[in-house]
Amino acid sequence: MAQTLSEQILSHAAGHPVQAGEVVTVQVDLVMMHDSLSPSIIKVLHEELGAERVWDPERVAVVIDHVAPAANIQTAEKQADLRRWVRAQGITNLFDVGRGISHQVLVEEQLARPGMVIVGSDSHSTAYGCVGAFGTGMGTTDIALAAATGKIWFRAPETVLVRSTGRFCPGVSAKDLGLHAARRLRADGATYAAVEWHGVDFLSIGDRMTLATLSIEVGAKAGLVPPTGAAAQELAVPAWFGVQEGATYSRVIEIDLNALEPQVSAPHYVDNVVDLTDVGRVAVDVVYLGTCTNGRYEDMAAAAQILRERKIAPGVRMLVVPASSEALRLATEDGTLSTLLAAGATIGTPGCGACIGRHMGVLAPGEVCLFTGNRNFRGRMGSPAAQIYLASPAVAAATALTGYITHPREVMA
Repeated sequence: MAQTLSEQILSHAAGHPVQAGEVVTVQVDLVMMHDSLSPSIIKVLHEELGAERVWDPERVAVVIDHVAPAANIQTAEKQADLRRWVRAQGITNLFDVGRGISHQVLVEEQLARPGMVIVGSDSHSTAYGCVGAFGTGMGTTDIALAAATGKIWFRAPETVLVRSTGRFCPGVSAKDLGLHAARRLRADGATYAAVEWHGVDFLSIGDRMTLATLSIEVGAKAGLVPPTGAAAQELAVPAWFGVQEGATYSRVIEIDLNALEPQVSAPHYVDNVVDLTDVGRVAVDVVYLGTCTNGRYEDMAAAAQILRERKIAPGVRMLVVPASSEALRLATEDGTLSTLLAAGATIGTPGCGACIGRHMGVLAPGEVCLFTGNRNFRGRMGSPAAQIYLASPAVAAATALTGYITHPREVMA
């Protein structure tokens, strides 16, 4: 019987054929822990599970990205404790302050690969689907169990297929596709399902990560892009893995990219999406470009192309937080970074930044932010009285120039 991508991966990890709905115990290929939840994971690992060591120190990756650099003494102390624990466990995959966001870093380091099962202590661990891995976020106890035993259980998910045709028009990107899918599926439209993104072979790995990270925003357990197309040629794809004709999908969404307009998610829910032309003239105080969804080099380059030899509007703060040190390096080498700085942007340390409202640019009451991230929940980035709109890097750059949410075609030369 033909299988979906997630069914194939879970079958391989379980050692026998798996179909949607079955409960299976599988071997985990990689466990990711980040700084915010690691202290509680370590406590459960040692005190509740009684495990002295992780099952395989080479298959555990620890990333300090959520509050990096530390914003207060308490956070600094916990991060210092985490570093000591990593050394004592013999874990070699520690990515410290400045290396970047866990998901971006693990893909850059080729720790995330096609066909793998990866569990992480972050809901956006669906990001690893950008290379065709079954990536999923889990809570403290489940991550501790996976780290202690190398195994975890799943109910094999059904699969929602998002099938695209055509190509993006100027000013439209993968972010708009992801938001439009949320608009169609709604926040619960793929609850505990896997989302497969077909028809996007032309996208870069970075753009595929945008789609994979946004999969969780429709409730998905995983979001997978088939590892095919030019960008995937260097990936080591297992012979047993790939799209199979006749696989069963619980729902199919068709999207014509040729007709797609820039999309905006309005406060305070990710699926509250409309065409940008229907937003109206919304003035903004902050434009924030970053996160695991849109903080890559190509996102900064897209913004720089619009901002080149221009200045951001008076009264607007533009914050740019690269997703990784590698993204920052690339932006430095080709002049992208200097273009952003010349336009008036401020650059932050690679990492999660203000996405979770802990530091590096939180919002004040009444402020309006145009954000290239993945969530606009009330209070997500600071004050509950602030408003967050989600959009693409191109829309972010156009908005920074005018001071109100703007279609890129209005300012593109």
